[in-house]
Amino acid sequence: MASVHTTLRSQGLVRPRQGRLLAGVCAGLGRRFGLDANVARLLFVVVLLVIPGSQLLIYPILWLLMPSEPDAYYQA
Repeated sequence: MASVHTTLRSQGLVRPRQGRLLAGVCAGLGRRFGLDANVARLLFVVVLLVIPGSQLLIYPILWLLMPSEPDAYYQA
């Protein structure tokens, strides 16, 4: 799991400490792809309506795989 976290962190896919609503997955994806967190959340809901159910599996998996953003005073 540590290697997955390291790989995702090096690619800029982290769950931010601030701006989370649930786990920070949409906020992290939005930040990674240059979108506002609210736009990323809206896209998530729209895709959920178009392809029902798939995000309900993807979100928890990303929650587990995406590392949290390190504290400002601690850089891993």
